Amino acid sequence: MPKATPAASATNRPALRRNQACRPCRKRKLKCDAARPHCGTCVKQWQSLISVPAPPDYAHPAEPQCVYDPVDGLSLAPDTNPLDKIRLLEEEVSRLKTQLQEQRNNGLSGPSQQPLRRLSQLRPGSASSSSNLESGRHMHDSDHRNNSNSPELYEVRHKSSTDTILEIIYSGWNPDLPERSVLEHYIDVFFKCDPCGPRILHRPSFLAAVRLDPRDPSFPHSAILHAICASASRWSSRNVATLPDGTRRDEFAEFHASKTRQYIDKTMANGQDIFPVVQACILLAWYFYQEGRWVEIWIFAGFQTRVAIPLRLNYPGTFSTHNTASSGGYLPPPKDLRDLESRRRTWWTTIIFDRIVSVGGWIHAIDERDIGTELPLRGEDFDSEQLMPSNPQDMCTEDVFTTHLPKYTDSFLLLIKAIMMFGRVTDFNVRGNLRAPTAPSKFQDPFELPGFADLDRLVYNDFLENLPTMFKMTSANELPGNHGSVDTDLYMVHIIPHAATITLHNPYLDLTDLNRTSTSRCINAAGAILSAYFKLSETSLDKSRLHPFVAICWYLAAVVQVQVCKHFIEIGDEMREDQVWGEINVLRQAMINYGARSPIGTRQEKLLQGLMREIVRLTSQKQPLEVGLPLYPFSHTTLFATSTLPENAQMAPLPNPSTSHSMEYDSPVFIRDSGSLDLYCRPPDNPPPLQPSWSPHELQQPLRSESGLVRWSYRT
Repeated sequence: MPKATPAASATNRPALRRNQACRPCRKRKLKCDAARPHCGTCVKQWQSLISVPAPPDYAHPAEPQCVYDPVDGLSLAPDTNPLDKIRLLEEEVSRLKTQLQEQRNNGLSGPSQQPLRRLSQLRPGSASSSSNLESGRHMHDSDHRNNSNSPELYEVRHKSSTDTILEIIYSGWNPDLPERSVLEHYIDVFFKCDPCGPRILHRPSFLAAVRLDPRDPSFPHSAILHAICASASRWSSRNVATLPDGTRRDEFAEFHASKTRQYIDKTMANGQDIFPVVQACILLAWYFYQEGRWVEIWIFAGFQTRVAIPLRLNYPGTFSTHNTASSGGYLPPPKDLRDLESRRRTWWTTIIFDRIVSVGGWIHAIDERDIGTELPLRGEDFDSEQLMPSNPQDMCTEDVFTTHLPKYTDSFLLLIKAIMMFGRVTDFNVRGNLRAPTAPSKFQDPFELPGFADLDRLVYNDFLENLPTMFKMTSANELPGNHGSVDTDLYMVHIIPHAATITLHNPYLDLTDLNRTSTSRCINAAGAILSAYFKLSETSLDKSRLHPFVAICWYLAAVVQVQVCKHFIEIGDEMREDQVWGEINVLRQAMINYGARSPIGTRQEKLLQGLMREIVRLTSQKQPLEVGLPLYPFSHTTLFATSTLPENAQMAPLPNPSTSHSMEYDSPVFIRDSGSLDLYCRPPDNPPPLQPSWSPHELQQPLRSESGLVRWSYRT
């Protein structure tokens, strides 16, 4: 094909007139296409500039430095002071506001008001949707919210669309965020209800920063605020749709999740505000985890762990002076104790998220040997900014899982240790499968494998046995006062070791060999997880506030029960099969109920149904998926009891302990006979219909409670 002649190409793009090109292109004598707001040449040069990390103490420009000569009608000279420009623009905004106010007083509705009205209607959280906020009080799970004293939506004073948009523009407020009053409500719900994200934020300073002017440098980053809105919407929902698969989809949350992702993409391009954006990424990752969206979970887990490395968060003190000449950006030294502890908690939240999403047998993104950061301080010390020496324990400490220093131990620190212990089980399984010539089987003795016996002893016994007394489970009648609560972190601390035991021993489970250690370990661990859930079921606790990892623990316990049920079907023991079906369905119902607010529960229950296809086909039960349901009703004396809870507590309240004895039903118990399996059965005054004739050895002592209420004591 013949090339186009210069004359032909010139006709496609008219020549620029004098001084029509931008100033930088004229100064450098480069070709300029005079595109607005930035010409193509300046955009390319800016993109090449920000592709290279900025040197220390220097920030790349936020946009191309492309400036044009003033056009006709603009009274400003090229070298006018920027403050004068701002003053003139503010005067123009004030003049337009006065004009619109006069039109509204005269009953006029000009066409210029229509775009503002449409924008106000489309933006989530605007004042025009205050009717949605008011109706949202009764929209979703109001009964759960009343039982647990969860805060409801505030009533927002109605304002006109024009006033709202003009105030947003004039004040510098991000128009994509809800109004300040609505945003403060979601922040309050986030800190009170979310079981994951608030750990990385310093609550007192964050709440104070939210009240600042949006243009103040200390005002929270918009990415964090969008992520908080997405997370908090789970407990204060609006515009929720139910998908065909039964899961929920919150349009308000999805809007703010998409805005958070836009900030993450922008930071990946220019590297600006990288630390607050990493924190927003962590909050969004937990949102995706509760939604059960595994592809996004894996992507975000990998992103935040890799970004944390060049930030040097894996070093002691979260900062390193070594290798300062190496490529890549890093954070300056922490400014104060709050900054240091925020970095620690951001790092450890990233690490435990990586461990949690790897429980299915995936390789961890960060090896435990590469973690040099010390464990964080207690939450109360972080909030009060009390001057404390750094935690002397890290993952290199020899007895980190069995020694808990009183001044450096709370439920969140124990949760970190429990999850890291689970991570060691995952590492053992993954590395063993990579190097073993054959897959693990029930005919293999796992205790012959190097390191298996030590890991089993830690997971099955040592960790829980060495918990401090104040963090061990006690019955309700042993606690003083009349305001009990369940610490959701501590609840997970008592469940995770059992889930880790199942993960470690399940490949070697053999129900035909009752003397096999792996068999007893799995059955006891599943029973312990069931027992912990039964104790919560006897209360009016809002279980949707539990940590989302609880759905995985329930699933692992149900996997063991499915194998036990299959064994009973094969040997023709219908009575015990019926009891195991009841336990499986209790766990299924727990996942379904949890999934009503956090879809990860529903997704895990559907995954369990896939494993149950064989026993559903083999069983003689007419309706096996309905055995043992529903669960026990609550008594009216406890259902409507009012309990108190500290304002800054991240716990869910329990019923009033003064009415602990229910008159409507007796608390079910776990029984243990000589040579019998711990089975869920009738109260002790009614003997069970069948005494099982087999049991693995080393059964653990079942949990008992006269009142049916259990609490986790937390004394400081």
